[in-house]
Amino acid sequence: MKKLFVLTIVILLLTLAGCNQSENPSSSSTGQNETANSASNGTAQPNQSDNAMAFDFDNQQVTLNSGYTMPINGLGTYSLEGEEAVQSVTAALDSGVRLIDTAYIYSNEESIGEAINQSDVPREEIFLITKLYPSQFDDAEAAIDQALERLNLDYVDMMLLHHPGSNDVEAYQAMEQAVADGKIRSIGLSNWYVEELEEFLPQVSITPALVQNEVHPYYQENDVIPYIQDLSIVVQGWYPLGGRGHTRELLGDEVITEIADVHGKSAAQVILRWNLQKGVVVIPGSSNPEHILENTQLYDFELTDEEMAAINALDRNEKHDWY
Repeated sequence: MKKLFVLTIVILLLTLAGCNQSENPSSSSTGQNETANSASNGTAQPNQSDNAMAFDFDNQQVTLNSGYTMPINGLGTYSLEGEEAVQSVTAALDSGVRLIDTAYIYSNEESIGEAINQSDVPREEIFLITKLYPSQFDDAEAAIDQALERLNLDYVDMMLLHHPGSNDVEAYQAMEQAVADGKIRSIGLSNWYVEELEEFLPQVSITPALVQNEVHPYYQENDVIPYIQDLSIVVQGWYPLGGRGHTRELLGDEVITEIADVHGKSAAQVILRWNLQKGVVVIPGSSNPEHILENTQLYDFELTDEEMAAINALDRNEKHDWY
């Protein structure tokens, strides 16, 4: 009986120890560092999370596979330069926007950094994305440091490779190291589609937190978006309103304007809401403070299944840029 009693106590202690371990989740603040450290075979390892991927419409954010949260609507800054870029980002921050997208090739990182640094909005509340262009891939480590210098910031919330190019794997690996060094919090890709991802992902250690591609009602990527999301990667859409030279036609589409009339919303708001309900983060660009504010007012209405289907039927597979 004495031996049986001792054995019972040992089993009970081991059971309690196991429970304590399972109830101590890893902290999300380590982000993609944990993913990088756990990848020992050179293959991207998704950081699975119960909260990852699902849009939180109440707080207007999504949890990335890196553990960080990102707003689901923001401001794109393509073609904005100098004082116009400063004023546009300032107007966005004043309108409650907390997601700002820029890139080396936009030639406005200095202006974006100036707006962020002079804002009263705390830096930790702003989610900043920038990108490395293929011309920088040969020395990505230096390019990362130069981006931080131009932005005049200690870190960026996310850095993407702008599109596939020579030495893109090596450039991504430099970003992985920058995550470990605390210079970048999350990393991802822009203009990568199914074939490109199938080739690329087995060569890197950290699964991208985000893939940013062209998405709008005339180019919906209905095969690409689910593929990316199934990898626990968030999708973000550029040119959500069709892009320069195409916006007027898209905003004037009768299907969209009729839905807008029903909800008392603009065509732009309907398109942006359609993206959000598809699980696509939106970064419309504008230098007009009124339009910037309008593009944030997306959470007081919801499209019906029938309205979503009507917009889905507009797909033309019509790409508006070469990426």
